[in-house]
Amino acid sequence: MAGETDLAVLLQSTQPVLRPSTYLFVTVGTRDAVPEGVSPVMSFWEDEGQTLIIPQEEATTAGLVGLFPCRMITLRIHSSLDAVGFLAAVLVPLAAAGIPVNPVSAFYHDHLFVPAERAEEAFRILEELART
Repeated sequence: MAGETDLAVLLQSTQPVLRPSTYLFVTVGTRDAVPEGVSPVMSFWEDEGQTLIIPQEEATTAGLVGLFPCRMITLRIHSSLDAVGFLAAVLVPLAAAGIPVNPVSAFYHDHLFVPAERAEEAFRILEELART
């Protein structure tokens, strides 16, 4: 199942879902450094260490210091990993509103991490984008 590549279909079928949790971006140094009880929604290795996106409560409990308190908006269309222009089209109206976004593309969906205090506004903009 490869996912959708047609930009018009992707935009009309976006179906954004605003997740209730607040997340933080944290970093840990080694593969063994992820504390017990921490369940990342995303993990990525860089030269400097492993970046995790984890629920804020888990970071606090594990004593991890994080940055960018954010909420996750999942775009529920199964977008292809080689779809052209989808994230660009989605991010432009958010940028125009001055909303920073950290996008993550996974196998089935794209996920947008936006500042927690602007999440409702970002969600409304994405709903409007899907309607137009």
